[in-house]
Parts: sequence; structure tokens; C-alpha cells
Amino acid sequence: MLIGYARVSTNEQNLDLQKQALLKAGCEKIFEDQGLSGTKINRPALIEAIKLIQKGDVLVVWKLDRLGRSLSHLVTTIEDFSKKGIQFKSLTENIDTTTSSGSLVFGIMAVLAQFERSLIIERTNAGLASARKRGIILGRRKSITGDKSEIIEKLVQEGYSRNYIAKFVNVSRYTLYKHLKEANFNYSIT
Repeated sequence: MLIGYARVSTNEQNLDLQKQALLKAGCEKIFEDQGLSGTKINRPALIEAIKLIQKGDVLVVWKLDRLGRSLSHLVTTIEDFSKKGIQFKSLTENIDTTTSSGSLVFGIMAVLAQFERSLIIERTNAGLASARKRGIILGRRKSITGDKSEIIEKLVQEGYSRNYIAKFVNVSRYTLYKHLKEANFNYSIT
């Protein structure tokens, strides 16, 4: 079964061109998201289409960017389809994973996406190393410092429960446990 998916980013845009192309391609059912960006993962019609689609079916889009904006997201989505036995077809770019040449094109896209991810990781690591060399402290700021730490120490010594202490200093119990462990408090956590 061919299942179509159409999407436009704004409510002012029209889905007619996409729907006509999908019908011409033989789609038996078409799901439509109107006014939703391709960067959003939570698209109701796409989610509904994915729930309906079964092994052997083909999800058809008018253009690749209707399914997603980033190459890595597209590759991940299409790889997920493949694992479930679902094929993919993009009408404008002539990508059709039901054919050998379409699978080749998709494979090249997957390699490019992996390359893009590797470059991002390299740039990120280089940036982090540079920041460390400049003495910049990386990571999340501690939510328990100075005064809060002293208050916690006093409340621990007075025997208050971990729930009470966490609520009193306005942190999660996990954050409190972590702080107590890092501060080497002799406090039995019950």
C-alpha cells in the first residue's frame, strides 16, 4: 500500500500541489500536517501515518523536506522504516528505496549524514578543549553551593529527613543525595 504524507509550515500555505502529486503516484491514503515545521518531531498526521503503515507498505512524500529538515533526522527516520520493512519514496528527488538505485542514493545520504555527525563531534570537542585551555569551567552549574550547603549540613545534623531537606532548600532528592555523597556527609539515606 502506498501511503502519502504532505506537510506545509504555515496555515496560509496550500497542500493541493503535494496532494495531487501523491494521488498521481497512487497513494491510497494521504496524511496532512498543516502549519507545522519540518523541524518538529511531534507532527500528529505523520505519527498517525507511521502507526498505520505496515511491513511492505511505502511512505511517499512529494519532497524530502516534507518529512524532515535535517539530513541526519531523515536518515534516522528512513532507517527506522527499513528495520520495520517499510519502504520510502520521495517524488521530487526520485528516491525510492524499493529499487536498487534508490537504495544506493539513500545509502549515500546515510554516509553523508554520518560524515556530518562526525564533523559536528570534532568541532564540538575542539571547542570544548579550547574552552578548557582558556580556563572556562564547563558543565552545569551546581544548584547547591555556599549557603544552601551550610543549611543542609545543619539540617542533617539536626536529623531532618531527606524529603524535608530537599523541599526546604528547593532541590530534588536526587540533587540532595548527590550533594551529600560529594560532601561526604555521614548521613544514612532512608
